[in-house]
Amino acid sequence: MNKVKFFSIAIVALGFSTYAQEVELAKKAIDAEQYEKAKSILKAGIQAKPDNGKIAFLLGNVYLQQSQQDSAKMFFQKGLTAKEFANFNYIGLGQLDLNIGNVDAAQFNFDQATKDIKKKDIEQFVYIGKAFTNAEKPDFKKAIANLTKAKTINPNDAQTQMALGDAYYGDRNQNDAYAAYRNAFEADPTLLKAKMQLGVLLKGAKAFAEAKSAFDGVVAINPNYGPVYRELAETYYQWGANDKTKYKEYTAKALEYYEKYMSLTDYSLASRFRHAEFLILAKDYKALEKEAEAMKKLDKVNPRIFRYLGYALYENGNSDAAIQALTDYTTNPRNKVIGRDYLYLGLAQLKNSTPVPATPETKPVINDVLFQTAVSNFRKAVDLDKPMANDLNEIGKKYFEQKLYKYAAAIYEVATSNPNSKNYLYDNFYLGYALYFDNSDKDVAKVDVVALKKADKAFDNVSIASPTTQDAYIYRARVNSLLQNDALAEEQMAKSYADYIRVVTEKGAIELDKPANKTKFVEAYQNLALHNKKDKVKATEYITKALAIEPTNSDSLNIQKALK
Repeated sequence: MNKVKFFSIAIVALGFSTYAQEVELAKKAIDAEQYEKAKSILKAGIQAKPDNGKIAFLLGNVYLQQSQQDSAKMFFQKGLTAKEFANFNYIGLGQLDLNIGNVDAAQFNFDQATKDIKKKDIEQFVYIGKAFTNAEKPDFKKAIANLTKAKTINPNDAQTQMALGDAYYGDRNQNDAYAAYRNAFEADPTLLKAKMQLGVLLKGAKAFAEAKSAFDGVVAINPNYGPVYRELAETYYQWGANDKTKYKEYTAKALEYYEKYMSLTDYSLASRFRHAEFLILAKDYKALEKEAEAMKKLDKVNPRIFRYLGYALYENGNSDAAIQALTDYTTNPRNKVIGRDYLYLGLAQLKNSTPVPATPETKPVINDVLFQTAVSNFRKAVDLDKPMANDLNEIGKKYFEQKLYKYAAAIYEVATSNPNSKNYLYDNFYLGYALYFDNSDKDVAKVDVVALKKADKAFDNVSIASPTTQDAYIYRARVNSLLQNDALAEEQMAKSYADYIRVVTEKGAIELDKPANKTKFVEAYQNLALHNKKDKVKATEYITKALAIEPTNSDSLNIQKALK
């Protein structure tokens, strides 16, 4: 009887040992971003141990990391029915609540996960901390608060320190993040992610050589640890972006490292998505199109594939197919659309809006309806993501250089809607230019008053941002001179001409002696004389100054004659 009992206990112990080993293998696969391998292990674990809720929780977390929330929820709910460790699944459901912004429901689930735990249990607090860190709308302060509870119980737990490092890193607390990652690796030297993250901190500080050295240290320990090659890829890409002389060389090296990362993970759809994002950064659109087509074969219904396909098709010259792919993506209300999606859709439409290109003798033929549709999508892009305005500068410039001022102005108007754009000053200047030139050769009765008011505001924006930019004043004056029978515009015209004279004069003799400025001074003095014609003394003073610069100028002589 005792032998039978001992044998039964041994079988149970062996089963538990096997289960524990399988879970650890799954955790290592997750850490190595081998998600398909982890899912396979955990699905087998659920079959073997259906009453263990932690396995379902871990599997649900893998799906969460792959942004497959429906599958994650299914396994969390399944885990709640298990006899053991069911409470962990409340944490997974809590993160799903965080992802949709339901903080109260999330906290209720977290409370359910911890209400019956023992005094020395910390794992639940660690996973709750990770949930706050990894949520779509992270709350790093709450993550740190929960992880600090775990740290108080066991300050030497490697997973607690690792999770603290991630939370501090997200909270931009580099010093505490560094200490936590260091402590995690010291507590568990097999936790390569902690050592890798020390290099990530260096990469974030643009200490690229030091970051590479740190990553090389991880490779020396385990050359098959995939995530470190992704970090090397991103380091080389950023390094090249900061050192233009090395850009081509380092981008090529970055792409090599990313391929190495892919080969050591599992070429899952999730890793392919991340690869696609990197190919966009590296501007390797041929490879991006190839990757998107491969993803489409793996999953014909995943909408994000159409995003990458649309980008690649546009960059590779197939604007018709790009419009189709991106229209399919942006019009689906279930998709999480970003500014760049609308930007690329607009770019493809803009390209198709010019079916007949320009020649040296002719201007291009432009489809106004399609052009305005493209501009509308640019506006959506900037509304969603303000930095998208930076990409519009070169587009507007191309139209301006072809003297297509109305079209250039439409692009620049969207670009100037972001006051923090790096091109804000330039874009305002050229918006004003374009609107002025589009109206300068029209009859007075046909000028676009609304457009000229926009031009006035654009030049005003330039002079506010850069008070010494003299041409902003002269062109603002010219804009207002086109607004006939408008007393306020006439006053602004005079003020702007006076400001132009003042700014150039303050710059000194070298600027004053430039022929272009002398010509503009004559223009300014003539217009100021006409503006003050009721005050003959002041008007005569202005026209005398104009004649001192160009004594034979017929317009100045006529104004002088009229003042007598």
